[in-house]
Amino acid sequence: MGDRLAGKVAIVTGSTRGIGEGIAHRFGAEGAKVVVTGRKRELGEKVAAGIREDGGEAVFVEAELSDEDSVKALVEATVKHYGALTTLVNNAALTALSLPDKTVSDLDNDTLGRALGTNVYGTVWASRYAIPHLKARAGGSIINISSGAAKRAVPGMAAYSLTKAATDALTRQMARELGPEGVRVNSVVSGLVECNPETTELLHDPDFSAFIERAICLSGLGVPEDVAMACTFLASDEARYITGAFLEVDGGISAG
Repeated sequence: MGDRLAGKVAIVTGSTRGIGEGIAHRFGAEGAKVVVTGRKRELGEKVAAGIREDGGEAVFVEAELSDEDSVKALVEATVKHYGALTTLVNNAALTALSLPDKTVSDLDNDTLGRALGTNVYGTVWASRYAIPHLKARAGGSIINISSGAAKRAVPGMAAYSLTKAATDALTRQMARELGPEGVRVNSVVSGLVECNPETTELLHDPDFSAFIERAICLSGLGVPEDVAMACTFLASDEARYITGAFLEVDGGISAG
C-alpha cells in the first residue's frame, strides 16, 4: 500500500474491467477511497472486493453513463458514502469494436447516438455533477481518458474518433474554466492496451499487427497498469501545477 493518493475520493467510470479496472486498483493501492462503477453489478462488486482484499477501500455503484439521472445519482451516492469527492476519472467509453464503428459514409444515427451518449454526454454529465464537489476540496482533479484516434485518422472509426476529439476539446475547455477555482483537468492519451477481447481480436488481424509493430517505439503493447500509473501521477499532489496537459501513454506511437 502506498499513500500518494491518501485523502482522495475518486470515481473511476467504466471500471468493471480493462483500463478502468486497472486505474481503480492502482488508486486503491495508493490510498484513495475508490468508487467502482459500470453497468454490470457482478463484475463491479468483484473489482471493489479485490481492492478491499488488497488493503484498499472501495465500493461499487451501478451507473449507466448515457443516462443523466444515473450519472447524477452516481455522484450523489459517492458523496453520501464517503462525504466528499476529490477526483473524477472519465474512463468509460464505447470503443470502435464494441459499437461496432463505421466510416462516415456508412455511419448510422443509432451508432453515432450510442457513441455520443456514453463517450461525450456521459463525460460532460459526470464532470458537471462532480464539479461543485471538486471545487469544495483543495486539489480537485478531473482526468479524461483519450485516444490517439482523436488526432490520427483511422478508417472505419468515425464515431469513436470524433467522440475522443470532443473529449480533448472538453479537457482544454474545463482546464481553462476550472483552473481559477482550484480544479485541475488533464488527459491521458492511451495507445493500444492489451486488456480485453476486443484488443485480442484486433491483434489477430495480420495487417493491424504489422502496423503496430512498425508504429510502437517500445516493445510490445501497453497494459492497464501503464495508464493507471499516469493517472495516479495526475491525480496526486505531485501534479499540483499541471492542468490542460495531454500525457501520451502509447509506447511512442505519437512520436512517429
